[in-house]
Amino acid sequence: MSHRLAVRSFLGGRPALTPGDLAMVLLVREDDDDKPRPMPTVTVREVGDTVKALEDLGIRSVKIFAGSRVRDAHASQSVSPTGLMAQAIIAAKRAAPGVLVMTETCVCSHNDSGECWLAGRDGRMNVEETIEALTFQAHMQAQVGADIVGPAAMIPGSIRQIRKMLDAGGYKNVGVMPHLIFESSLYEGYRASMGAVPRSGTRAFQISPDRPEDAVRVAQEMVDEGADMLLTEPALHTVDTLVHLADKVPVPLVPFSVSGEYLRLTDLREDGSRDMKGLIEAYTVLKRSGAARVISYGALEIARQLTAA
Repeated sequence: MSHRLAVRSFLGGRPALTPGDLAMVLLVREDDDDKPRPMPTVTVREVGDTVKALEDLGIRSVKIFAGSRVRDAHASQSVSPTGLMAQAIIAAKRAAPGVLVMTETCVCSHNDSGECWLAGRDGRMNVEETIEALTFQAHMQAQVGADIVGPAAMIPGSIRQIRKMLDAGGYKNVGVMPHLIFESSLYEGYRASMGAVPRSGTRAFQISPDRPEDAVRVAQEMVDEGADMLLTEPALHTVDTLVHLADKVPVPLVPFSVSGEYLRLTDLREDGSRDMKGLIEAYTVLKRSGAARVISYGALEIARQLTAA
């Protein structure tokens, strides 16, 4: 496997938690969308200033999630070079070219069913069509400036096809970081904020918490398909898996501290801000356990507390 720039920039770091160990989650909404949501969001217009503020604090990467206002059964807007994701990537790279932009590559926020897969005429999962949609989505994200694309549906074969298309399109330096996901109730804040609640009530390929051996097997399969790094979630539910994988796969491991962790492990102050002490402690444990970086909704606030200490 070739060493890509996006991968190399994840390696290294000091023993104590620093802003450079964090990546900030950006849930992006349209500029004219003021609907209340459980999780903090940013408008497209706010992306540039937010990313620049992160860079000034020493945070070197962001993870962007963005859906489509108009959705259909084919998630057709997911590949749009003028859609919300494309706009957000462009805004982030324009404001801070040195900050790595990671994306979510999935159809759940573009599909009218909220599922991570597309259905055939019989209503069942159409794996071939879904992989094709994910592949073209990843290619579009790379075209507009993404440094790392993030296949999130856990569909076997999708990583291989994404890597193949990126390489063929001249994007060999764009990394692929698939999501290794355990089933959990901790995603609800994100799903409600992004309108990504699956009609079926479940995600097809997510791993049962009582079967960690499946996570190791799936992780190895992802690496075999061409993954350059692996995202694990929920972060604190996968600490044991993180430790096991550190000895079994030759790629960086990046826990994603999901919406439920942010809401439950931070104390809400009277002024509406949140105390990040609980997350700082948790992320120190994750770094000690082998995390190359931790993706967090609280990265900006944590960096401010770390630099003020």
